[in-house]
Amino acid sequence: MEPHSIRFSFSNVVSLLWCASLLLLGWFPATVARTTYDDNESDLKALLAIKSQIKHDPFGVTRSWNRSVTLCQWPGITCGRRHRRITKLDLSQQRLGGTLSPCVGNLSFLRFINLKDNNFNGVIPPEIGRLPRLQSLILHNNSFTGTISPNLTHCSNLIQFKASRNKLVGNIPSELGNLSKLEELDIAYNNLTGQLPTSLGDASSLQEISLKWNSLEGRLPHTLGLLKKLTWLELNGNNFSGTIPPSFCNMSCLESLALGDNRLSGILPVNLGSNLPNLQGIYIGSNNLSGTLPESLSNASKLETLEISNNHFSNKVSIDFRNTQNLSWLNMQNNSLGSGEYNNLRGTIPESIGKLKNLQGMSLGGNALTGRISTSIGNLSQLIVIGLEENLLEGSIPAELGKCQHVTEMGLHTNRLTGEVPKEIFSIASLSVFLLLSRNLLTGSIPSDVGYLKSLVDLDLSENKFSGQIPAALSSCTSLACLYLGSNNFYGSIPASLSSLRGIQELDLSNNNLSGQVP
Repeated sequence: MEPHSIRFSFSNVVSLLWCASLLLLGWFPATVARTTYDDNESDLKALLAIKSQIKHDPFGVTRSWNRSVTLCQWPGITCGRRHRRITKLDLSQQRLGGTLSPCVGNLSFLRFINLKDNNFNGVIPPEIGRLPRLQSLILHNNSFTGTISPNLTHCSNLIQFKASRNKLVGNIPSELGNLSKLEELDIAYNNLTGQLPTSLGDASSLQEISLKWNSLEGRLPHTLGLLKKLTWLELNGNNFSGTIPPSFCNMSCLESLALGDNRLSGILPVNLGSNLPNLQGIYIGSNNLSGTLPESLSNASKLETLEISNNHFSNKVSIDFRNTQNLSWLNMQNNSLGSGEYNNLRGTIPESIGKLKNLQGMSLGGNALTGRISTSIGNLSQLIVIGLEENLLEGSIPAELGKCQHVTEMGLHTNRLTGEVPKEIFSIASLSVFLLLSRNLLTGSIPSDVGYLKSLVDLDLSENKFSGQIPAALSSCTSLACLYLGSNNFYGSIPASLSSLRGIQELDLSNNNLSGQVP
């Protein structure tokens, strides 16, 4: 054996023996323990600083945050199993009040922060940007103020940023586009201003964006069309203007498109329905959109909600709704569809409307619809709103409407309806907002079944040909605020029991054949 090989082997043996002696003496564990202790001490100091800024703690969640209890056993705290460092801070729904200490940025192993449903105020500490492992930052429903710090974009592993329902102001930082792992961005219901940064289209992992009910303005950036994974886009309730970019039709995973209550103009992209096969909801009401509704919406077979009211859409509606079997809400009111203003839709209500089993709202008022009210509407057991007012409908009110036991609003006024009102209508106990039958040619008396409408606020039977006496059963409608029975042929005395309607604000019994004294 060569001399240098002997020296090499001997030195290795010496090194191994030295290391073994250290292990026997416990030096290595002491060193590791000392490092762990120092790190835990750093986390402890940070948490105590956070506690010191919490001024209201009604449930005492931070009461045991002291050195007498092991750090990882503190309420709201989760530690890693290996390194025993804090990985999760969850103080949600504790009614806590105060500010969030900047020392939160010293919890360098944090992956999850959840402070939702409290009353934290002050700014969101920019020191959070020092948390490279952070994946979820959930702050919604608090009173945080100030701007969104660009420092947050240093959290390169961030997946969720939710800070809706706060009092945040200022612009949305363009640096958010650098968060390549961000999947959910929810900063709705704040006071954010300025334009939507085009760089947001670079955050390629985004699946949900909710910026509704802020004060954002300017044009919608076409770069949002680059977000191939986006399923939810909520930009309603802002001041966006300009047109809807055609690139939005490239977001093939999109399920919900909410752009209502803005100042958008122009026409809808012609391939809206064909390029977005997963669309379940389209909310574009209350804008300045115009033109013809794209026929491609016939291909949106998963569509559940189509809300396009209060725009300037015109011409014939060429959408084939036979393919939209899941449709539960359709609102086209206040457009220029058909052949005139306020939607001049003509023709009869088709019997096939009864096949829309999931339909919850039907607003066809202010048109020129003729014929009878389809009895098939009674098959729509999920209906909440029936609006057929201000048309040219005739014939009797179908008793089948009484099967709609979830209806809260029924408007059939200003038509040419005749005959008696079926007692089944007065037995719809869910009617709570209004029952409007005025300005028709309805006859007969009001049955005592009207007393079942205990939750109804507004009952209008005026300007018809009702006769008989005013039923005393009306006194059971204890929620009534408005009762209109004027311009009919009621006779007899006013029931004394009506004095039990303590919430009544408007009462019209004029132009009848009533006699006797007012109770």
